[in-house]
Amino acid sequence: MTHYLDALNPQQREAALHTEGPLLIVAGAGAGKTKTLSFRILHLIEQGVTPEEILAITFTNKAAKEMRERVRMILQKSGQRRHSWHERPFVSTFHALGVHIIKENAAELGYTKNFSIFDRNDSLRALKDALASLGLDPKQHEPAKILSKISREKGNGISLHKYEQSAAKSYGGKVLAQIWQKYEAALKEEGALDFDDLLLKTAYLLKNNASVREKYQNTWTYIHIDEYQDTNTVQYRIVSALATKHKNLCVVGDADQTIYTWRGADINNILTFEQDYPKTKVILLEQNYRSTQTILTAANDIIKKNTLRKEKVLFTKNEEGEKITLASVYDQNAEALYIADTAATLVARGVSPREIAVLYRVNFLSRTLEEAFLNADVPYQVLGVRFFERKEIKDIISYIRAAQNPASLSDVKRIINSPPRGIGKATLLKLFTGKEQDLPMPKRIQIEKFREILVNIREKAATLKPSELIKFVMKRSGIETTFKAENSEDSERLLNIQELVSLAIKYDTLPIPQGVEKMVEDAVLASDQDTLIKDENAVKLMTVHASKGLEFDNVFICGLEEGIFPSSSGRNTKTLVEFEEERRLFYVALTRARKKVFLTCASVRTIFGQRETQVPSEFISDINDSLLEQAAEGQQMSDRRIVYID
Repeated sequence: MTHYLDALNPQQREAALHTEGPLLIVAGAGAGKTKTLSFRILHLIEQGVTPEEILAITFTNKAAKEMRERVRMILQKSGQRRHSWHERPFVSTFHALGVHIIKENAAELGYTKNFSIFDRNDSLRALKDALASLGLDPKQHEPAKILSKISREKGNGISLHKYEQSAAKSYGGKVLAQIWQKYEAALKEEGALDFDDLLLKTAYLLKNNASVREKYQNTWTYIHIDEYQDTNTVQYRIVSALATKHKNLCVVGDADQTIYTWRGADINNILTFEQDYPKTKVILLEQNYRSTQTILTAANDIIKKNTLRKEKVLFTKNEEGEKITLASVYDQNAEALYIADTAATLVARGVSPREIAVLYRVNFLSRTLEEAFLNADVPYQVLGVRFFERKEIKDIISYIRAAQNPASLSDVKRIINSPPRGIGKATLLKLFTGKEQDLPMPKRIQIEKFREILVNIREKAATLKPSELIKFVMKRSGIETTFKAENSEDSERLLNIQELVSLAIKYDTLPIPQGVEKMVEDAVLASDQDTLIKDENAVKLMTVHASKGLEFDNVFICGLEEGIFPSSSGRNTKTLVEFEEERRLFYVALTRARKKVFLTCASVRTIFGQRETQVPSEFISDINDSLLEQAAEGQQMSDRRIVYID
C-alpha cells in the first residue's frame, strides 16, 4: 500500500516509486521538487531502508533546512516514529557534507578535528599578506580577482601542485602560482581550510583512499542531489565516488535554471547524466504549482530560444492571471519612483510588503531603488547584507573558533584586541613570529590573560549549550561590558549579539559539543539567502542570482536594457553556455512570481558617471504581445514632478 503518496501528481509519484538505479528528475520551476524528494525518502523508509542509509544534498542552508523539515513532518505524519532522533537521513549542503567527511578523517589529511574554515574575508586577508610578502602591488594584482581564480581552479578539481605543473606556460600563471603557494602556506599554518578546500579535499579523500570511499559508499546507499545543474567538476566527482557502487542515485535539476557557470557550474553534468548512467530513468515534472499561466507562457516563450536544454513546457492548473505590466520610463530615477510608488499602491491595497520583490541583474541598480523606497516610506530589506559578516558577530564566532583551534592566527588577530587590550601590531608580530619572550612583562601578562579567556571558553564549550556559550563569551571576553556604554552604535551591536543568542537556541537540542560545532560551521558557510534571519515584513531588493529558490506574489524586474539585462559580459562571451545564461537568468526571474510581474526599462541611464541612451532588452520583444500591457502614461513617469539636470 502506497496511500501515503496520494498527495503527489502522477509524475511525482512515479519519481517516488522508482527507487533502484539512476533517476533523473527534470523539474521545472515551481514543480514541487522538494515535495517529490521528501516523499521519495518517505517511500524508501516505508520499504525498509534505514534513514541513515539515505543522503540528500542541496546547495543552500535554507534549502537543506526546508528539506529536513519536510522529511521530518511527513515521517511523523506517516507514523514513522520508530527511529530515534539520530536515525535520520543525512540532509545537508555540499560544503557541510565536506566538513562532515573531513572531520571524520582529519588525520588522513594532516588536520585536527577542530580545523578552522576561512570565510571570504579570511581568504582575502591571507592573500593580501601573500602579496605583501612577495612585494606585489595589490592594485595590479587584486586579491578578490586572485581569490576568484584560485576558487575556479579548485572547483575544477585542480590542486596547487597540478596548477604549478602548467603554470610555467605563462608569466601570469607563474605569478598566480607564487601567490597561491603563500596562500596555502597561510592556511596550513593556521590549521585551516577555505570553502573550496572543503570540496577539493573531500574529493581527494574519496578518490585516493579506498577504505574511506568504501565506508561512505556503504553508509549512504541511496543518494539524492538537488539542483544538479549547479554542480561543478569537484562536486560531480564527489557524487560519482559516492554513487559508483550501488548506483541508486537520484538527481533533480533543470538545465533552464543553470545560472552559476561563472562559479564553475557545469551544465553538461545534467545534460550528459544519461551517458554517465546508461540505465537512467528520466521523469519530467512540468506542472507548476506557483505561478499563473500568463507568467508561465511568458517564461516558456523566453527559454525555448535556448539550445542547451532538455525540452519541457511548464503548465499550471492555476488561473490565467493578470497580464505582465511593462513600464518604459525616462531614466533610472523615474524607474525607481515607478517601482516604489507601485509597491506603495500594492501595500495600500492590502498586499503584504514581504510578498513584493524587486530583482536586478547588477548590484549598482539598487542605490536609486533604496532612495525611492525611503522617500515613498515603503519598508524594504536588501538581501546580501550578511548578518554573520557584522563585526560583532564575527568577533563572537572568532572567540569560539580560536578557543577550539589556537593555531587559527586569523581569529586570534581579530579578537586579541576586541575589546581593546593595548596589544598593538608590534606585539602581535613578536607573538606570531615566536618572539614572545622578547616582550616586556606587562605585555606578556596581557597575552597570558587573553589565553586564559580562550581556555575558559574551550572548557565551557564542552559543557554549555550554544546559546549559553554565547552569553558566556559575551561576558568573559569583556564585549558585553564594552557595548553597554552609552553609545547608540554599541547598543545596536549588543542587540545583534543578543539576536545571535536567539538564533543559537535552535542548536541547543543537539548533543554537547556537537551543537556549538554545528552553529560555528553554519555561520561560516552561510549564503546570501541565509542572511534573512529576520524575515522582515518589507519589500525585498536583490539580484536575480540571490532570488534563486525564492518566490513572491509580485515581482518587479528592472533594468531591462541591452548591456544590462542581458549584460554586455554575457553578450560578448565566446561560449554558448555563457551566452544562453542571460536568457536563463531572465527565465529564473520571471518564475519567482506567483501572481504578477512588472518589467521596467529606461531610455536613458547614468552608468559609471556617463549618461547613456539605452535600447530595450530583447527579452521584452521575446514575450508575446498578448501577454503584455503598457503601464499608463502617468504611472510610467510617476505622479511626482521630476527635474533632470545634466
